[in-house]
Amino acid sequence: MKKPAMKSAELPLSSSTGRLSDRIYDHVLGQIAIGILPVNCRLPPENGLAELLGVSRPVVREALTRLRDDGLIASRQGAGWFVTRRPAANAFEFAPVSSIPDIQRCFVFRMAVEGDAAALAARNRDRQGLRRIQQVLTKLDTMVAQGREGGLGVEEDLLFHRTIAEASGNRFFVETLTSLREQIAIGVNLNRNLSLIQPRGRILRGQQEHRRVFEAIEAEDEEGARRAMRTHIENARKRIFEGG
Repeated sequence: MKKPAMKSAELPLSSSTGRLSDRIYDHVLGQIAIGILPVNCRLPPENGLAELLGVSRPVVREALTRLRDDGLIASRQGAGWFVTRRPAANAFEFAPVSSIPDIQRCFVFRMAVEGDAAALAARNRDRQGLRRIQQVLTKLDTMVAQGREGGLGVEEDLLFHRTIAEASGNRFFVETLTSLREQIAIGVNLNRNLSLIQPRGRILRGQQEHRRVFEAIEAEDEEGARRAMRTHIENARKRIFEGG
């Protein structure tokens, strides 16, 4: 199969912020996302990528290893690296390609922060805090039952997560979610938009995950709440990027 030419980085790598390997990862992911590097095509050799992008070969290897771990590329013995899949194609109708890597990183960050917030909510929630979480969950149930007519539910989804942070009793969880609201909203909006054009079971699974988080908090099950929240956020990420 003919190997497509790989375009040089649109942004000067030398002037970008962050680790070099992060920038190489973002660049190659962007090439895969927009089809310059289609599925089954072979990537340029590591030496060629290093020269093209103006970095060392170890930096390229680190970025390619991350792409491999994400399931986007694979190494074939004696043949080099090949693209194995793209993120869910519909994702790019709702978010700019340049934001895709940061959306993924935001999901990973949320797993850590919101998992602990849910665990503390299970420990510290009072009757009023539990009632607020349940009220938002009920609103989301209604919107899911109404389907398209119920709207996207982005604000309600965000509010569900915020009320859990509030129930933790630690204002820094709330302030963290507030400061990241715009970034979090991109992922939530993307996920719920995609749910409208995919089988109904997709959005039902997300709502079932919300309910499991609530039930663990209600039962004062700290580890169960942490696990349920982390699972929910990871599954939301997979539903966007792996079509799950």
